[in-house]
Amino acid sequence: MRPLTARRPKVMLPVAGKPFLEHIVQRAQAAGLDSFVIVVGYGAEYVRSHFGDGSRLGVKIEYAIQDKQMGTGHALMAAEDKAEDRFMVLNGDVLPDAEALRSMACAGNAVSAIEVSDPQRYGVFLQENGIFRSVVEKSQKPPSNLANAGIYHFSRSIFEAMRAVPLSERGEYELTDGLNLLATQEKVGIVTLKNWLEIGRPWDILAANEFLLKDTKPEIRGEIEPGAVLKGDVSIGEGTIIRSGAYIIGPVLIGGNCDIGPNCFIRATTCIGDDVRVGNAVEVKNSAIMNGTKIGHLSYVGDSIIGERCNFGAGTICSNLRHDKSNIKSFIKGERVDSGRRKLGAIMGDDCRTGINTTIYTGTVIESGFWGLPAATLKGLVISKQ
Repeated sequence: MRPLTARRPKVMLPVAGKPFLEHIVQRAQAAGLDSFVIVVGYGAEYVRSHFGDGSRLGVKIEYAIQDKQMGTGHALMAAEDKAEDRFMVLNGDVLPDAEALRSMACAGNAVSAIEVSDPQRYGVFLQENGIFRSVVEKSQKPPSNLANAGIYHFSRSIFEAMRAVPLSERGEYELTDGLNLLATQEKVGIVTLKNWLEIGRPWDILAANEFLLKDTKPEIRGEIEPGAVLKGDVSIGEGTIIRSGAYIIGPVLIGGNCDIGPNCFIRATTCIGDDVRVGNAVEVKNSAIMNGTKIGHLSYVGDSIIGERCNFGAGTICSNLRHDKSNIKSFIKGERVDSGRRKLGAIMGDDCRTGINTTIYTGTVIESGFWGLPAATLKGLVISKQ
């Protein structure tokens, strides 16, 4: 998820107006869960300061510290002294459906599965008559298309299994290794999810916004000047002004204390954070714009994910479609990968600045802190020199 996670943990990336982890807590709450232990490590205070003790959300939240990030099993072990006799485990980057969570909460030991079209990306389950047998981690020839959806229901016996497994080849304690051992000792069921949302790559935020905006109740709390047009489900935060000539097609979510327009075009499935400025003759389409960013006049931002406190010089254009309309390639951990998307613009970290008349190629990744020159052309993986 870098550069978006260079200054925040992944679970705190904003999706449809709130950190992704908050969506998970609320979905679990809807399934009847009211007590949570959040395992924190990198960016722990970022999480604590937002959630506190959970009372704002009507739940109880405690924290467990994972001092060193040594795998998913290691994270679970950090919470052992806070676990009850039976408990659920949810990955912080997976949003489950509430119905499946309710089913799992009534089961014994159980894992969740989702059928996927690209099982090479996931650990997949071997099963026999609906009973879990083992996980086969990311394989070029996966034995099934039942992907591990990252949601579990355990008894405390999982801790004994975890203590019995060795470090993996990458030097981590893997939860799936403990799960495989547990399956040789006890029955583990499989619950298949009806829907599932994972945030594993930067452009997944665009798909998540589109999915979650469908369930967002529109609310107008800011000022709409005469001559501005809002169509469909549009949410406007307190202190925001939508200036004359702005044309907004929902679903769109705009945070608080923003200054939008005049004469701009904001298209569907765009999510804009707090304290954002969108200038004159700007078009924003299907993009995520985080807090404090300013998009100067005559700019275009399409299918892009833009970090906090960025500044677009006037006339900055984020291209989002190849002439041949083939899938757009971008970068993960420095390696060029197929995004699977026909439309994808820029992925920009925090505190970046572009000069006037900058052109950004499709799929370009720009590291946090980058400052560009006027009339620059940015493409590929752009490293910050700050």
